[in-house]
Amino acid sequence: MISIEGLKKNYGGLLLFDDVAFKINSGERVGLVGRNGHGKTTLFRIIMGLEAPDEGQISIPKHYRSGYVTQHIDFKAPTVLEEGMRGLSPDCAGQHWTVEKVLFGLGFTESDMTRSPKEFSGGFQVRLNLAKVLVSEPDLLLLDEPTNYLDITSIRWIKRFLRSWPRELFLITHDRSFMDDVVTHVVGIYRRKIRKVRGDTGRYYSQIAQEEAIYEKTRLKNERRQKEMDRFIKRFRAKARLANLVQSRIKQLDKLKTHEKLERFRTIDFHFLQKPFAGKYVLQADNVSFAYSPISQLVIDGFSISIGPGDRICIIGKNGSGKTTLLRLLAGDLTPNKGEIKRQPNVSAGLFEQTNIKTLVPSRTVEEEIQYTNPDLDRQTVRNICGTMMFEGDEALKKISVLSGGEKCRVMLGKLLGTPMNFLLLDEPTNHFDLESADALLAAVDAFEGAVIMVTHNEMFLHALAERLIVFQQDGIAVFEGGYQRFLETVGWHEEAAENDREDKPSESLSIESDSEKPEDIMDKKRFRRLRSAVIADRGNTMKPLEDKIAFLEDEIVKAEAEMEDFNEQMQTASNNGDGNKIVKLSQAIHDCQNRIDEAFENLESLTAEADQKRAEFDARLAELEAKKPF
Repeated sequence: MISIEGLKKNYGGLLLFDDVAFKINSGERVGLVGRNGHGKTTLFRIIMGLEAPDEGQISIPKHYRSGYVTQHIDFKAPTVLEEGMRGLSPDCAGQHWTVEKVLFGLGFTESDMTRSPKEFSGGFQVRLNLAKVLVSEPDLLLLDEPTNYLDITSIRWIKRFLRSWPRELFLITHDRSFMDDVVTHVVGIYRRKIRKVRGDTGRYYSQIAQEEAIYEKTRLKNERRQKEMDRFIKRFRAKARLANLVQSRIKQLDKLKTHEKLERFRTIDFHFLQKPFAGKYVLQADNVSFAYSPISQLVIDGFSISIGPGDRICIIGKNGSGKTTLLRLLAGDLTPNKGEIKRQPNVSAGLFEQTNIKTLVPSRTVEEEIQYTNPDLDRQTVRNICGTMMFEGDEALKKISVLSGGEKCRVMLGKLLGTPMNFLLLDEPTNHFDLESADALLAAVDAFEGAVIMVTHNEMFLHALAERLIVFQQDGIAVFEGGYQRFLETVGWHEEAAENDREDKPSESLSIESDSEKPEDIMDKKRFRRLRSAVIADRGNTMKPLEDKIAFLEDEIVKAEAEMEDFNEQMQTASNNGDGNKIVKLSQAIHDCQNRIDEAFENLESLTAEADQKRAEFDARLAELEAKKPF
């Protein structure tokens, strides 16, 4: 368990957080959320001991080990497997099967086990560092954006791995579905304070919204009372017979707490400009093949597709399989070696691709970079686009050279907003975004009326958007006609099938002999899966009615508050008109409406607590079952 008390941190003259206090209790898997620049990584570094807080302290038990992934490469063993085994704790020395399981899950193959770590790309070298941290089994595992250097199959594997993590976990990720599937609690940095909520990000943001709505209603109510008491005091101060009432109002006014108006946060909220399109298809690819040189292996081989004007297509597959290459071929950035790509003449395409940030001119300002995209834009429109991308006021005059990676990605999106399009191509657009920005992008893409092709490993985006898939698997590239859930149910990932095959077979040493023996399975695999399915089904049957009731109450509160707002407007009109009868009726209606709202909030609080308790019980049952999972 880690206890954080009175933590305060300024960074570059900016107060990130103040008087922060929370605990990470035994067995909790905690997700850390907050807007970019609000101190998530700084808090991580303080917990890791890499930075010191300005005030406060962190209490950590003796012999408590923290593990985090470093970008620093310091490989000393000759092979990947032996390097991975360097991460094992002394008690587990020699247990090569533990390391193999993690390396396979992170995308390494059997043939990779005997290769030198230095032969691999930077991304795979970071994966090897991650594997060493995982097999070291620290008491606290800290992961900062782990999905940035993993592909979709590795993300799905580590998601399953972390769900059964028996100790503490502290996680930062922009992938909401990943976080929600893994964590038991959410800690959020918000308005320089920290809140800890049991449940997922939806529960956290719902609570924030409720608290702020209550705060704002209280603030407005207090403002009205202050004005009323001020008027009473000024009007009757000179009346001797009302002196006691006036003094009473003065005392009440002194005691009335002043609520400052909440700071309005800047949020990305944008839409892509639409260009009309008339035609049966946007693009047709016929038997397209591509290699980067005449002697290199084909990256794309015999690919064909027809893309309609409203299609939502996601490209999925392992890193290095050719996803970005295909996107650039479809965008016209690359020319196929064989085959043909036909685009309709009135197609206007916009491409967002990760390496395109290198095309930004360092000496230009944000405003100039967006202006160069479309010289026909007037300065006010350019400034509006800058503001939409959170470069307001003088921030639009910042040089590209001083921007962070995330800010440069926002500039690239801003460049797309300046030109009407009917064909949008996006390559991993959520990297470097916080959760709020990723949500805004999802909404903007969903609202776009043209065709969309997106490379992504974000499963929330895949479930929400994909109507067709272009899938890179071991046996090549194929078009799947259907959504992501249907793909998982009917085809699935080959890597996961291979993992199941490995689990069903005895583990064999690949390159290192060991006297240690693999422990026996705790229970039969089929029985484990049957019991786990039963718990999940029971959880669904129990939680669904509660969640439906909670959703109903939330809707009722929204409707009642809308009624209250309408009654208040009518009351204002009746007061101005001096309509006494209507004022009496409206006063009763407002009173009844407020009672309904208060009762609904009480019921909502009670049901939410019950749902949290039930969810925790099912989590505990699953955790107990996972502890008995066959190795």
